[in-house]
Amino acid sequence: MRVGLTYDLRSDYLKEGYSLEETAEFDKEDTIDGLARAIAAHGHEIDRIGNVRALVARLAKGDRWDLVFNIAEGMHGIAREAQVPALLEAYSIPCTFSDASVLTMCLHKGYTKAVLQAAGVATAPFTVVERESDADNIKIPCPLFVKPVAEGTGKGITPESIIRKPEDVRKTVVSLLKKHAQPVLVEPYLDGREFTVGLLGTGPSARTVAAMEIHLGEKAEPGLYSLSNKENYEDRVTYSIATDALAREAERVALAAWRTLGCRDGGRADLRAGSDGKVYFLEVNPLAGINEKTSDLPIMWRMLGRKYDDLIGIILDEAMTRVKR
Repeated sequence: MRVGLTYDLRSDYLKEGYSLEETAEFDKEDTIDGLARAIAAHGHEIDRIGNVRALVARLAKGDRWDLVFNIAEGMHGIAREAQVPALLEAYSIPCTFSDASVLTMCLHKGYTKAVLQAAGVATAPFTVVERESDADNIKIPCPLFVKPVAEGTGKGITPESIIRKPEDVRKTVVSLLKKHAQPVLVEPYLDGREFTVGLLGTGPSARTVAAMEIHLGEKAEPGLYSLSNKENYEDRVTYSIATDALAREAERVALAAWRTLGCRDGGRADLRAGSDGKVYFLEVNPLAGINEKTSDLPIMWRMLGRKYDDLIGIILDEAMTRVKR
């Protein structure tokens, strides 16, 4: 089968003048090389396409694929993760992971939490601040946790994201509004154990991989899984596979969220416990990092004693159910 590979190469955007923070979600060459090797190991022909602009050019030229393995995050707009799947849908070319509608909804954390709240999935109270004047009407008591509504990889999350004093709320929220030019999600700060749950499959066949607990070390920015902690995880973060009652509850909530949102093939959900001892959904990543060594899903897969090629094979098998023979 001819498999195209779409991705955003970080070095390409750095050459165009974008910053390290702006390109934090994008992939390095070793991720693309490792993924291409793993796909080829399952007997498929690989065609490296690149980003959405490269895909447009290839489609216009008449190129087609049986399946596209898509990990392109996109650069501009809240619907940026949906750009590649939407283009492929227009040409009836199936791709891995969630479709354009799900990726758009899930990147906007406010939309995601509203859908899950309506469905009865455990998520903490929240509000979305659209403009400066909204910052004066936040009813959730401190301590609060604030972050840009549509970023990934911990972008926009710093120690200032934890607000403990009411007098600091407006200043912090307005600062985020201006810096990231997008709404800000405001929710209670949950100070309990933090998990990321791996998920595979679609709909009724979806299942959890494991609940991986995140432990922040002495060198880490305290209290949060920030961009800085993620990028320097080897010195700041340790992980463990958790199997106790709270971890099992995290898996249950994550799976309910995955199915409710219509995510498919593979990804992750992040959850955290509150002072009440209950676990709450934070966000879902239906287009999760896939680097063999450094991404959370492959890390937990490896901790279970499983091979990276097998993980990619399962994702391919899930997506191939949508390939027209």
